[in-house]
Amino acid sequence: MIGIGAMIGAGVFALTGFAAGLAGPALLLAFLLNGIIAAFTAASYAELGAAFPEAGGAYSWVREALPSPYGFYTGWANWFAQAVTCALYAATFGSFFVTLVTEYSDIGLEFAVLGFLTPEKIITALVVILFGYINYRGAEETGSIGVIVTSIKIVILAVFVIFGVIATLGHADWAANYTSVSEFAPNGVTGVLGAMGFVYVAFEGYDIIVQSGEEIKNPGRNIPRAIFYSLLVAVPIYLFVSFAAIGGIDVTPRLLEFAGMEGASTSIETWKLLGDLGELGIIRAAAQFVPFGFFLLIIAGLAATVSALNATLFASSRIAFSMSRDRLLPTELSELSEETRSPYLSIIASTTIVGIMAIALPIEIVASSSAVMFLLLFSMVNVAAIAMRRNRPDLERPFKIPYMPVIPILGIVFQLILAPFLLESQGLAIGFGEESKGFVALVTIVLWFALGVVVYLGYSSEREEEVLEEETPTVVAERATESRDSQLLVPIADPESAEQLMRAAVDVARERDAEIHVISVVTVAPQTPLAEGRQHVGERRELLSRAIAIGEEGGVPTQGTVRLGHDPATAIINTVEQYDSDTVLMGWHGQGRRRRDIVLGSNVDDVVRDARCDVLVERIGEPGDVESILVPTAGGPHAEYAAEVAGSIARANDAHVEIAYVVGSDADSDARTEAEELLAQAAESVGEHDSISSQLLDGDDVVEEIVDRSGGHDLTIVGATRESLLQQLVFGAIPEEVARRADGTIIMAKRNLGITGWVRRYLGFGG
Repeated sequence: MIGIGAMIGAGVFALTGFAAGLAGPALLLAFLLNGIIAAFTAASYAELGAAFPEAGGAYSWVREALPSPYGFYTGWANWFAQAVTCALYAATFGSFFVTLVTEYSDIGLEFAVLGFLTPEKIITALVVILFGYINYRGAEETGSIGVIVTSIKIVILAVFVIFGVIATLGHADWAANYTSVSEFAPNGVTGVLGAMGFVYVAFEGYDIIVQSGEEIKNPGRNIPRAIFYSLLVAVPIYLFVSFAAIGGIDVTPRLLEFAGMEGASTSIETWKLLGDLGELGIIRAAAQFVPFGFFLLIIAGLAATVSALNATLFASSRIAFSMSRDRLLPTELSELSEETRSPYLSIIASTTIVGIMAIALPIEIVASSSAVMFLLLFSMVNVAAIAMRRNRPDLERPFKIPYMPVIPILGIVFQLILAPFLLESQGLAIGFGEESKGFVALVTIVLWFALGVVVYLGYSSEREEEVLEEETPTVVAERATESRDSQLLVPIADPESAEQLMRAAVDVARERDAEIHVISVVTVAPQTPLAEGRQHVGERRELLSRAIAIGEEGGVPTQGTVRLGHDPATAIINTVEQYDSDTVLMGWHGQGRRRRDIVLGSNVDDVVRDARCDVLVERIGEPGDVESILVPTAGGPHAEYAAEVAGSIARANDAHVEIAYVVGSDADSDARTEAEELLAQAAESVGEHDSISSQLLDGDDVVEEIVDRSGGHDLTIVGATRESLLQQLVFGAIPEEVARRADGTIIMAKRNLGITGWVRRYLGFGG
C-alpha cells in the first residue's frame, strides 16, 4: 500500500492531462512502456532493498557500491528529486484548492500580490509551511491512515474509469483514436517519449518502499513482492484512467473556456483539450460523465496531494539528515530539536527548497525537473546493482535480478533516452516563455548540480574519508564460524541479567544442537530516523560481546546483532522472521499489571503473542546453580514443551526434576488416574535422565500449591495453560500468577502451534 499510494498518488491527477497533450491517445502506450522500463529498475531496487533493508535507499547503495564522489552526488540528486516532487504536489494542491473554492462560491480570486503571488501561489506557500511545521512536530502519516487514503483514491478512480469507459463506448467514433497512426500518436515517437519521461516520476513508489526497509517484516521476501505488486496494480490503473479521460469527454464551450481556449472549435481533439487543461484535466473530464464527478475527483486529488506532500517532504528532509550525519553536508543539518527530536534544520532546508520551486516555477517546469532527476537517480541505482555484484559477490541476496547485467543495463539505456525527449517536449528555446519550459528545467537541474560540486569540493570531500573510518556498523562483527539449522534467539537489554539468561540459552541450545543468536535493540523515538540510534551501538556491542563469550564457552555457536527500532517487540519479531529462529528466550523482572491490557510488559506481551516460534520467558531470580527443577503440568503441548526444556537444563546441570500435578481435594479415583497418566507423559517428555520424580498435589488453589512447592526448587518451568485466547492474555492466568508470586527463577514456556492451534485456542477447544 505504501508503493501503490506513491504511484497512484498526486501524479495521476496532476500529470495525466499534460501527458495527454504530448502523446495523444498514445498516452496508453506511454504508460505501458513506462511500466516495462520501470520493471527493469524495479528489479535493481528489489535486489538491493532486500539485501540492504535500511533507510537511505539509493544514496546508501551507491556509497556502498561505487567510489566517491558518486555517493555524494546520488544523495544530492535524491534530496533535490524528493524536494522538487514535493513542490509539484504543493503547487497542485494550490491549484486544486483555489479551483474548488471558485467552483462552489462567489469569492473573487483573480489577483496577484507583487505581480506574481496569485491565490494559487499563496495557498501553495501556506501548505508548504504547514507541512514543514507538521514534520517538525513529528506528526508523520501513519500506515493505517495511508492505507485508508490510498483505498479511497483507488475506489474513486475506479468509479471514474467505469463511467468514463461507458461514456467512451457511447461515442460512435471512439475507435478512430486507435485505428490509425496519425490519430493514435499525433505527435509521433517524440510525443510518446516526451510523455513517458514526463510521467515517469509516477513510478517513484518503489523508492518510498525501500526507504521503509528497516520497519518491514521479512524484508528479503516482502520488499521485492511489494515493489512488483505495486507496479502490477499501478500500470493498469493509469491505462484505464487515460482511456476513460481521452475517450469519455465531449468538447464544450465551457471546457474550452476552462482551458483558456475561448472561441476555439468544439471539434478539437480531446487529448489537446486535456493538455491545455493541465493538472485539472481528469477533474474537468470527471465533471462531465461521473455523478458528482468534479467534487469526488478534486477531493481525491486534494487528499492525494496532501498525503504525497507529507511523505515526500519527510523523505527529502531525512535524506539531508542522513548526508549530514555522514558529514557530507554540514553537521548542523543533523541536529535534533530538544522538544520534538526531529531534524529541524534539515526540515527547514527542505521546506525552503520546496517553497522556492513551487512558488517560482510553473507546474510543468517543476514536473520536468523532478522527472529528469528521478531518471538520473534510477539509472545510478542500476549502476549500483551491477557494481555490487562485482564488489560484493558473497552478499546474501534474497532476490536476484535475472539475466544480470542485461536487465539493469536496459533500465539505464531507456531512462537516459527519455530525459532529453522530456526536456525537448517542453521546449528548449533559450528564454523564459512558453517554448522555454524545458530549457528552464534544464537550467534548474544544472544549477543544482553546480551547487553540489561547490559543496562537495569545498566541504564534503575532506570529511568523506573521516566518515568511512569512524562509521559504526549496526551488526556485531563477532560471529561463530559454525552455523546450525536450528536457532535460539536471545534478546538482551539488561547487563545484570544477561549472564543468567545466556546460561539457560546454552543449556537449551546445546541439547538441541542449535546456534544462539543474541540481539540487543537500540530504541529510537518514533519521530526520529532510525539511523540516529547508531551512536548507541558501541555500548550494545560490548554487552553482546560478553553474551557471545558465554555462548562460546558453553560450546554453542553464537552470533550477535544490534538492531535499531522504534519498538523493541517489532524489532524482535522481525528478527525471528528474518532469521527463521525456532525459539525466543526473553528475560522478565516481574513487573506488569500497570495497565489492564498489559500482562508482563508491553514488549514481552507482544513477542509472546505474535512471534511465530516457540517462546520462553524467564523471570530472573537470584543467580546460582540449578540443582532442582519443578515442572507443574496439566497436559497439552505447552506442558510437554516445558518438560522438554526442563530435561535439557537438567541434563546440562545434573539436576533433579520433579513433575507435579495439582488435583482437587475432593477428586475421585478417575481424576487421580488421569492425573497419574499426565505425570507419566510429562516424565516421558523430559527424556532420559537419572533423577526424575512425580508428585500428585492435593489442593483447591492450583497457584498456591505450585508456589508453595516451588520454594524447594532452584528453577520452576511451567507451560502456558489451555484457555482460549478470549480468556487468556499471554501465557494464561495460572502460569502468570505463579511467575509473579513464586520465589526463585521461573521459566514460562509456550510452544508455537501454528494457525490451526491458534484457531483452536481462540474458539476455546484447548491448546
